[in-house]
Amino acid sequence: METYKINKTYQEINEKIRSGEVVVVTAEEMIDIVKNEGPIDAANHVDVVTTGTFSPMCSSGAFINFGHSAPTIKASHVWLNNVPAYAGIAAVDCYVGATEPCEDDPLNKVHPGEFNYGGGHVIEDLVAGKKVWLKATAYGTTCYPNRMIEKKVSLETLPYAVLCNPRNGYQNYNCAINMTPKTVYTYMGALKPGGENANYCSAGQLSPLFNDPYYKTIGVGTRIFLGGGIGYVTWHGTQHKPSVQRTENGIPLTPAGTLFIMGDLNQMSAEWLRGASIQGYGCSLSVGLGIPIPILNEEMAKYAAVSDEEIFTQVIDYGHDYGQGISKSYGQVSYAELKSGFIKVNGKEIPTVPLSSMVKAREIADILKKWISDGDFLLGEPQVTLPGER
Repeated sequence: METYKINKTYQEINEKIRSGEVVVVTAEEMIDIVKNEGPIDAANHVDVVTTGTFSPMCSSGAFINFGHSAPTIKASHVWLNNVPAYAGIAAVDCYVGATEPCEDDPLNKVHPGEFNYGGGHVIEDLVAGKKVWLKATAYGTTCYPNRMIEKKVSLETLPYAVLCNPRNGYQNYNCAINMTPKTVYTYMGALKPGGENANYCSAGQLSPLFNDPYYKTIGVGTRIFLGGGIGYVTWHGTQHKPSVQRTENGIPLTPAGTLFIMGDLNQMSAEWLRGASIQGYGCSLSVGLGIPIPILNEEMAKYAAVSDEEIFTQVIDYGHDYGQGISKSYGQVSYAELKSGFIKVNGKEIPTVPLSSMVKAREIADILKKWISDGDFLLGEPQVTLPGER
């Protein structure tokens, strides 16, 4: 069993939050604190480190109950602003996925498609207070005789609306290039031929799972910043893959952990949930996510002080290799290099473009820091931590 010189509990930290004595810093601020004081003194001084990320997160959506009609209906097909929602749940329940396009979208028939409106935009419209046109059809039963309803709904009139995202907060992700002779359009954005640009999608040193690489404080019940409100980690996300190659300090070198997260849509804001249109690929939802890391001991202080220079990812060809399932890296680069604006691939200097917003990530970490410092946000102790390395 590991022993530490500093040992704190969630209860002790929450008591400090209640009393106004808690010391909270952002993940970026923690880097210099640990560098100057060392992990033991830093852990003794700092109670919580806040993180943040804001980027497209495709595996997102919302469970919605749109209320019973008279006569009653058991909806089998549902549309929200002409975006199909999955209705195979119960009478007036549905799930709208962020990547579902509008039903009459031309898709990629005229390539590259624009994907101007989809499920992510429906969610943004709802949290922005806009009215959304709902249509539901059914086959009719004795207890649910109605065969169709149409009505305007808003977040205020919906009996139930919860953001439910099966895979968010990816712990590391590829840097995308295109080594083919033609421009390609991917979920990592447009990529010019011959490796002329490189796109990446992570907040690096501010990203939540980089600051707790082995998920020691994150799991079922962890309270988080989600979409401008308060949400929770409810399980590990789909494609959660902890058993990957890592650096000595635990940072994965390829995509690894993911989070299944939920929260009340009524608390959220269109500033932190934005529908996204990715040219030639489809629709998505940009999600604001922030997780507090409790500094229980010096080990967590060390983890939460990771810098962009210590975080690496792989350069992957999305023009051919990725789509064909070919596992090949064109090089390993640090997030410090990526954020500098240029990386070198095959001896050639190429510009980099982030799909995630560092400005928004910093703002989320700062908001979460204020919530905790003001006593408005207590830490949620995980009842089950996320699966680690197997």
